[in-house]
Amino acid sequence: MLIHPQIDPVALQLGPLAIHWYGLTYLAAFGLFMLLANARLKHEPFASIQTPQPWIRRDTEDILFLGVMGVVLGGRIGYCLFYKPAYYLSHPLEIFAVWQGGMSFHGGMLGVMAAMVWYARSRRRPFMQVMDFVAPCVPTGLAAGRLGNFINGELWGRVADPSLPWGMVFRGAGDLPRHPSQVYQFLMEGVLLFALLWLYARKPRATGQVSSVFLFGYGVFRFIAEFFREPDAHLGLLSLGMSMGQWLCVPMIVAGAGMWWWYGQRSPGARA
Repeated sequence: MLIHPQIDPVALQLGPLAIHWYGLTYLAAFGLFMLLANARLKHEPFASIQTPQPWIRRDTEDILFLGVMGVVLGGRIGYCLFYKPAYYLSHPLEIFAVWQGGMSFHGGMLGVMAAMVWYARSRRRPFMQVMDFVAPCVPTGLAAGRLGNFINGELWGRVADPSLPWGMVFRGAGDLPRHPSQVYQFLMEGVLLFALLWLYARKPRATGQVSSVFLFGYGVFRFIAEFFREPDAHLGLLSLGMSMGQWLCVPMIVAGAGMWWWYGQRSPGARA
């Protein structure tokens, strides 16, 4: 049985300025996105696209800026709607209290999609071409976020069998060993999904299939991880013994599989 290390959430204190580890993981996520997106500019089909305009470094910068806005706004609104709608309906001003915590990945994803719709229209690019460009660059950011969750000792897993070699006791979660579900998600939704998606995207695919694989893959890996993650205390397990996170993954899995098939059948010779 392991004990979660007592890691100070503040990585560096400079007078009144406190730099948190979680903030550093966000910076790492943004840096990794830029690194991968700029590499993606050299990959086909993006390296050869000339109409309506070529893909350039400025595109990656604009996409990152809009993506950050989409993650923050969508993540917060999604959390309020999916997890505590009654509470925030009664306390609407607290929707803006982001410093109190409360973000939803699924809401953040919808926020990013909305931001990419705006970007695609403003640049006159096909929406699915934009999503195919972005998708392989996202999982490393998810991995960085899960690493931040582990450092903070939050979003821990369910109680584990005491014989589990890597069962871990988290402060604030009692004395029983738990699954380090943040590490599971780091490995599945971050590292593994990135490796699979990056390799998949390196070969010619029908437009829309790369982002469809991301949607399907994340949904599957998150659904699995939720079996080991402690459900939200105010929600618990819902119908069929599934958590809210799992129910939100079901439409992702179905949509991802359906989109991948549909785009392949609709234009088997088309490319992103």
